[in-house]
Amino acid sequence: MSTAAQQGSRVGNSARPGRNDAAAQQEWHKTACILCENNCGLLIQLDGRSFAKIRGDKDHVASAGYTCNKALRLDHYQNGGTRLTTPLRREADGSFTEIDWDTAISEVAARLTAVKSTYGGDKIFFYGGGGQGNHLGGAYSGALRRALGSRYRSTALAQEKTGEGWVDAHLTGGHTTGDFERAEVSVFLGKNPWQSHGVPRARTVLQQIAKDPARTMIVLDPVRTETADLADIHLQVRPGTDAWCLAAMLAVLVQDDLLDHAFLTEHADQVEAVIAVLRDIDIASYAETCGVPVESLRSAAHRIGTASSVATYEDLGVQQSPNSTLISYLNKLLWLLTGNFAKPGAMQPHSWMAPLANYSRDIKRSPVTGAPILGGMLSCNSIAEEIRTDHPDRFRAMIIESANPAHSLADSTAFRAALDALDLVVVIDVAFTETARHADYVLPAASQFEKWEATFFNLEFPHNTFHLRAPVLEPLPGTLPEPEIYARLLRELGVVGRAELTVLRTAAKLGRRPYALVFAALLAMNKKIGGLAPYLLYETLGPTLPDGARSAAVLWALAQRVAKVHPAAMRRAGHLDADALFDAILAGRSGVTFTVDDYPDAWDYVPHPRIPLAIPELLHALRQLPATPATHTSPEFPFVLSAGERRSFTANTIFRDNSWRRRDPEGALRLSPDDATALGLTSGERARITTRRGSAVAAVEINDRMRPGHASLPNGLGLDLPDGTRTGVAANELTDAGWRDAIAGTPWHKHVPARIEPLREV
Repeated sequence: MSTAAQQGSRVGNSARPGRNDAAAQQEWHKTACILCENNCGLLIQLDGRSFAKIRGDKDHVASAGYTCNKALRLDHYQNGGTRLTTPLRREADGSFTEIDWDTAISEVAARLTAVKSTYGGDKIFFYGGGGQGNHLGGAYSGALRRALGSRYRSTALAQEKTGEGWVDAHLTGGHTTGDFERAEVSVFLGKNPWQSHGVPRARTVLQQIAKDPARTMIVLDPVRTETADLADIHLQVRPGTDAWCLAAMLAVLVQDDLLDHAFLTEHADQVEAVIAVLRDIDIASYAETCGVPVESLRSAAHRIGTASSVATYEDLGVQQSPNSTLISYLNKLLWLLTGNFAKPGAMQPHSWMAPLANYSRDIKRSPVTGAPILGGMLSCNSIAEEIRTDHPDRFRAMIIESANPAHSLADSTAFRAALDALDLVVVIDVAFTETARHADYVLPAASQFEKWEATFFNLEFPHNTFHLRAPVLEPLPGTLPEPEIYARLLRELGVVGRAELTVLRTAAKLGRRPYALVFAALLAMNKKIGGLAPYLLYETLGPTLPDGARSAAVLWALAQRVAKVHPAAMRRAGHLDADALFDAILAGRSGVTFTVDDYPDAWDYVPHPRIPLAIPELLHALRQLPATPATHTSPEFPFVLSAGERRSFTANTIFRDNSWRRRDPEGALRLSPDDATALGLTSGERARITTRRGSAVAAVEINDRMRPGHASLPNGLGLDLPDGTRTGVAANELTDAGWRDAIAGTPWHKHVPARIEPLREV
């Protein structure tokens, strides 16, 4: 980076307006946490630009005042890291030079156009589009992709949820959520809600379950996590053998006749095809494979089979391990075969403000390697392979927004080389990330607390909620919200004529109803501009919105969608029509409930009259389990390394400031006492971890929660900070893009064969 660019970054870290007067400092600003999908409501009190105090928002429609310790550290996101405050351009010698916004937009638009003209717009690949809390930018990115003809994209969801989404598409047609507040039996697979949440008000709900003698918690996890401590039954499986464990439990349900035959007769098809496979499973053999006593498997299965209600939650522990798509299928069979759907305490589908993925049974394929595209997202492990080739259809450019794939995707070394092989890389982010260092242009975004923002993780039933967050602070000078960045690029590309914009602006001044009629008429006359609708809304409806909420314009269209797709549920939530819902969203500083259902309404979300239980590819995989390798270690790499464990003081890498960590600041390598003894290691001593893809050094923590042969490193560390330091291990220097699920292509981040050795001077 040039000296000028370095100085600009330092200014972004330190420039803060003067202190407000005493009254302003006492004001509490309503917003939400941005660290996990729950996005709990927060109140923030400022001291200048600092977050002086943070607490839960008791008025919030979803979290009702709940928050965890990580949310209370959000000043380290807003003010702890070094911010970008001016666009950067890479020069021929690899250095970066500061440029103004007009120059950046003009040059980026010209170079994107050149790639499109030379190779085709489908050679421009898009990655990201929002993290845990900033999804509005992603809503507008679609207009730019449509204008460029960009067909291929991916997000972090393709590292974990696409296999599950494909299974959902076959069975219930869409995402399902567990009613853990009411469930008699709660099952967590590769999930530690105590640390990673996912369940609203997670720690409160877990404690309620644990204290109730009539309720049971079952945890499948090779680690004795904080959630496992609260569990009634902990099935401490061998790493990577969850499929055998679940298959054995399902076999118990079938062989001991614990199925809900009435439910299956009324609501399911292809039942016998599934039962026939499960009937032949050797339960004792599978128990031995997964390392769980057969009595424990039977006990867990009987508790599930006899409960009045069961809810389950699978997460990264199994979704980033071997056989992950099969595991998703087996998980869902647990609650479908026992009739735990569309009733209190069970599993439910739900409404969406905007679906996060395309739930389809189809598996499309990438142009070069034929890698799977599920839910509209290319397998992340395949992106580098689609670039580093001489194939004429290889990707030539990438736009990367609010994401850091050079740090978060498997085999970082290979991915960085892929970025360097592209003709153009444009990064939109708040900081000079590991990915930004390989960009041709870096465009600085406003932080999540400096703009109107929202998340589309609206996954609840029977009350589903949405929260449009107002800015807590003005953007740092030189930064822009992502919707404005996309709008400027689209203006430069000239994709919409002045006539259309003038007509819509005039209609917007007359009111929402005339605007809706004119908008619909324009789309009818010119269907090609349909994909540009977010941009049209931003440019025409956006300026009419109160308090500068221009980025919220796309929510008007989404409110129309809710009114069309879920009209009764919307009205039960108290909204007479789409405009009433939109107004409530604009005004609701603690969020709004946008749909209300009753449990029988769950069937309205299922696209077929009966649930087809048989998925041929996965029934085949289930039949093949006896011949499927359950072990992937070797004498050279005898350990299973889980890369990215959630701990008390780890979070996603938007925290580019390590000072918030009060415990385990370097991110220790956790080992069982037996393994530490065998290796001659003590706590605090340093060890070298080696895999097929790389090597790293970490301090050792001896931890009796780990099984022998299993080691873990935390998530969120290994960032290259501006002062040249790196704290902890960048886990994806060790992971292998070649280890991936056979169907979804999702990575094995939680199952990396590794060697561990003492690091001692000779």
